[in-house]
Amino acid sequence: MNFNEEISAKTSEIETIIRKYLPAEEGYQKTVIEAMNYSILAGGKRLRPMLMQETYRLFGGQSEVIEPFMAAMEMIHTYSLVHDDLPAMDNDEYRRGRKTTHVVFGEAMGILAGDALLNYAFETAVLAFDKEPDNRNIGKALAILAKKSGIYGMIGGQTVDIEAVATSIEKDQLDFIYKLKTGALIEAAMMIGAILAGATDEEVAKMEGVAADVGLAFQIQDDILDVTSTVEVLGKPIRSDEKNQKTTYVTLNGIDKARDYVAEISARAIASLEDLQPEKGFLSELIFRLIGREK
Repeated sequence: MNFNEEISAKTSEIETIIRKYLPAEEGYQKTVIEAMNYSILAGGKRLRPMLMQETYRLFGGQSEVIEPFMAAMEMIHTYSLVHDDLPAMDNDEYRRGRKTTHVVFGEAMGILAGDALLNYAFETAVLAFDKEPDNRNIGKALAILAKKSGIYGMIGGQTVDIEAVATSIEKDQLDFIYKLKTGALIEAAMMIGAILAGATDEEVAKMEGVAADVGLAFQIQDDILDVTSTVEVLGKPIRSDEKNQKTTYVTLNGIDKARDYVAEISARAIASLEDLQPEKGFLSELIFRLIGREK
């Protein structure tokens, strides 16, 4: 298979795994479950579970213990998008080419759907103990998942991001926002993959560094696409950063310099990864293409 065929096959595999762990749409609470499933089945690149799975395989992992964490990671990512789209946040009407959750189900149900996805993510992740009850690395992975999605991770970054709206911030503060808001879940994905495969502490730390660079370059590319792409290609509103008066790498440095940063950071990430995987494999190519994506 060529790379595009391979990524398509891997995405289909991930979709199957995610669907396996979704809640049944039944009971008096059926509406919130429908909203949860609507949100998570809207599509997307499935970047985080794919990075998790590929890192797991890079370090020799072969069992199904990774699967509950892959589904949980996508649930956490999806909940963050559901809440980002709310009127009190970015107030977006489209996500992944279709109406956002709060537009379809109402604002209150959008809030509850995000809450439910976050909680259900941990209900799902702990199912890994059913697959390998004596695997102590599951506890380590759960700790990473919790921290990187919380106040010292994604939520912390979102907090600073909200407070920075309509204010002038410096590059250091912007890097902090990007490291936590975008990078933290990517770091969690690759660290959990390494941990569950039995990687050493040094190797896990190395993957955290690679993932931090991937997250930063990915977000800078997002800044660029918000200015240069179209709604049809991107599947969500463009110029939302301008609308929400946010400082980005583009507003700080211009598009050309932002592109230079993407190239520099992505090259560093791939070089670090190749220290662990001398022969360029799927994971290196995946990172290269995701960072340089056009949508």
